[in-house]
Amino acid sequence: MHDLLSRIRSIPDFPKKGIVFRDITTLLKDADSLKLAVHELLRNYRDRGIKKVVGIESRGFILGGVIAHELQAGFVPVRKPGKLPAPAVREEYVLEYGTDAVEMHKDAIVQGERVLIHDDLLATGGTALAAIKLVEKLGGQIEGISFLIELSFLGGRATLGKHEVSSVLKYDKE
Repeated sequence: MHDLLSRIRSIPDFPKKGIVFRDITTLLKDADSLKLAVHELLRNYRDRGIKKVVGIESRGFILGGVIAHELQAGFVPVRKPGKLPAPAVREEYVLEYGTDAVEMHKDAIVQGERVLIHDDLLATGGTALAAIKLVEKLGGQIEGISFLIELSFLGGRATLGKHEVSSVLKYDKE
């Protein structure tokens, strides 16, 4: 995975001073790295009977769609408020300075369906936890939560509780 780690571009002080942004576009543009990343993301989930992959806006859509295709599952977007055209369920979550929310169509998940949640990066886990709550509101059975990158020093894995969490790349410090 060291080769994949070298494909991530780190941009200091973006989007604000003190933050190091992990840019995945440098990995995505390299066909071999993209193929390896998808292979690793699928490693734990191929034979789990997953029927839906839930991708979190917006970078979770990129690999989430590919994962859904490979698993022969449907894809469900989790969006910021007001972006979905049909009736939706909503879940708020806490940010460092305030709150935000995400939504999912009410008819996106069928009771008992096996679901994999995917996003590009696990930091504190707030957005992923909100996606978990949306899936659970609709009766989905969460088989796992996958991330391309995990910032383990921020403790997001603990936020996600009992759920199986997998990540391809980890940063143990900023």
